[in-house]
Amino acid sequence: MTQAQLADLIGVTRQTVIAIEKGRYSPSLELAFQIARAFKVPLDSVFQYTPDEGEAP
Repeated sequence: MTQAQLADLIGVTRQTVIAIEKGRYSPSLELAFQIARAFKVPLDSVFQYTPDEGEAP
């Protein structure tokens, strides 16, 4: 699947998909679920939360 195809499927721009891939943008929970659904995988296989150093888990 191309970035453009994913963007069309989840209703965002290709630039948003690129920013998510590069870690410059954190998607909303709703958008994260849409991305996981697009790939037919569980949410935690697409996104994982890693707390910053010093932040409580």
